[in-house]
Amino acid sequence: MDLQLAASVAPLLGWAVHGGILTRRLATARRDPLTGLHTRAGWTARAEHLIRRHPSAAVLLVDLDHFKTLNDTHGHAAGDAALVATADRMRSWCGCHGIAGRLGGDEFVAVVRDLAAADLGALNAALHRPLPYAGLSLPLAASVGACLVAELPAPSLTDALAAADAAMYAAKGRGRRGSRTSH
Repeated sequence: MDLQLAASVAPLLGWAVHGGILTRRLATARRDPLTGLHTRAGWTARAEHLIRRHPSAAVLLVDLDHFKTLNDTHGHAAGDAALVATADRMRSWCGCHGIAGRLGGDEFVAVVRDLAAADLGALNAALHRPLPYAGLSLPLAASVGACLVAELPAPSLTDALAAADAAMYAAKGRGRRGSRTSH
């Protein structure tokens, strides 16, 4: 009788283990392995949910300035440290008010329920704080573009990202220190 029970439980146990492995792989695929932030796929579903539920939501695009120079001058480990620091600063800034993600390279994205409450100036200050690395203080800078979803003709993530992208490039054109909100 015990052998029959074991024979019937073994396949169920196998499926449970397999299911756990698949769940972990899916979760890993939705997280950037370096920064731990959501990837585009993981971030998009959450961002769309926040936009639907919060009419005062804002979408932000962040691009590190002079990232190639930092990599070329101090090495890829320093570049990785800058990416991790940026991710930590964005995660901290978003807190319980939104969610941050990494699109790839040196591009980050965030959505927050209410930009006024989240304090864009605090994000800019955090993203421009030097990075202690290998006994040095590496300068970090970022351009931030923000789009208030309520100001769009129709509240869609695609349109908000496009407007935030345009605002980010406008911020880069103004000297690469600061942010810009699309209007």
